[in-house]
Amino acid sequence: MYQAFAELYDELMNDVDYESWADYYTRLLSVYGIRGGKICECACGTGSLTLPMYRRGFQLTGVDVSQDMLWQAAQKSRKQGIAIPFVRQDMRALNLHRPMDAVIATCDGVNYLLTEEDLLSFFRAAFRSIRPGGALIFDVSTPYKLKEILCAGLFGEDRENITYLWQNTWHEKRKTVELDLVFFTRREDGMYRRIDERQHQRAWEQQELKETLWKAGFRAVSLYGDYTMNAASEKNQRWHIAATRGKD
Repeated sequence: MYQAFAELYDELMNDVDYESWADYYTRLLSVYGIRGGKICECACGTGSLTLPMYRRGFQLTGVDVSQDMLWQAAQKSRKQGIAIPFVRQDMRALNLHRPMDAVIATCDGVNYLLTEEDLLSFFRAAFRSIRPGGALIFDVSTPYKLKEILCAGLFGEDRENITYLWQNTWHEKRKTVELDLVFFTRREDGMYRRIDERQHQRAWEQQELKETLWKAGFRAVSLYGDYTMNAASEKNQRWHIAATRGKD
């Protein structure tokens, strides 16, 4: 996933306000008593949230399954004079050398877990990686967003050096959306390179997330809607889920 266009990812996502996202996660972490300390960010991608979280006083470890995305993250970190370890790992088999105060996973990382077994594996791995009293905090694109908004038609944009087309297909039985993307990137000689990408995301219901978190050992599970401290609702486009590992 993302291997073909890791080098384009930041340009495509340049309208995302990662600083505000980091402010929100800093606030969520503080609610659960985490105002500093060690955090592992799973599915960290190119580190666009990792770096702002580091600047807010946390000790970050970035984990992603894509070596290409991690390379981009490491380059950005180096250019900013920040030393963050970026490690290639599958979040379902997270294995860290030291316990974390928190594990986070943002920007649809959990949506890419397509089965109940995948979801439970990640939650259990995160539970093992968090110190007693720590927290797991993550977000998902909601079923409403995946089914009603992303699958509402063909998307496209023509930028100076990148043009893309984006068509999504909803699969009701599997509760998944198939994302088909075609990118055309301008080369130095004026010609264009075509990149095709197909991804799949799972729409997780609130009850599924809660029950699987409890099965993995987490407690005090809370769901918030759309970057607020309000309770999650069905018409939110993004849910933020927090759960704690009890003190042994």
